[in-house]
Amino acid sequence: MSKSPQKAIDASRVVGRVAMESAQAIAQINQKATEEFAELIQKRVAELMKAQDPKTAFDFVHAEVLQDAAKEVAHYHQQLLDVLRSGNKEMADIAEVMIQDSKMDLIHFVNDATNNAPAGSEAYVSVFKTSFNNALQNFELVRAAMADSFSHFEKSVESMTSLTTAQGASKKKS
Repeated sequence: MSKSPQKAIDASRVVGRVAMESAQAIAQINQKATEEFAELIQKRVAELMKAQDPKTAFDFVHAEVLQDAAKEVAHYHQQLLDVLRSGNKEMADIAEVMIQDSKMDLIHFVNDATNNAPAGSEAYVSVFKTSFNNALQNFELVRAAMADSFSHFEKSVESMTSLTTAQGASKKKS
């Protein structure tokens, strides 16, 4: 098997592993959050049942339950963001390596082809090299677009998390 297809296969395996690890981490976070939420609800319901009058119950729910829930949601979102950020970085690194490898393979291919060109084909070689240089510029555009895409994804996840955290903080103040 040649070098490039094997690299692509290896990269695909790594991408699959990263995706699987991220999914497993998110599943574990969800399971833990569910268990903690169930425990918290049981504890809060037991405490709520001890309240003698509706005002005490309302004050308890407002002061304790809602604040704890906001903290738990913020913590949950931060854990998810950490998993997504880690997987996103690893995927971006893999894509960057694949692009650079492809670029190097093309450079070697062009150099081999042009060095072995028959005499009298200089004009064709010149056109070919110009086209190739344009292709290299397109590689750089693809790489930059890919990097921007990963960056924007991470920023949008961070924005959602900060929005949720800010909403939780404003509810606490109310």
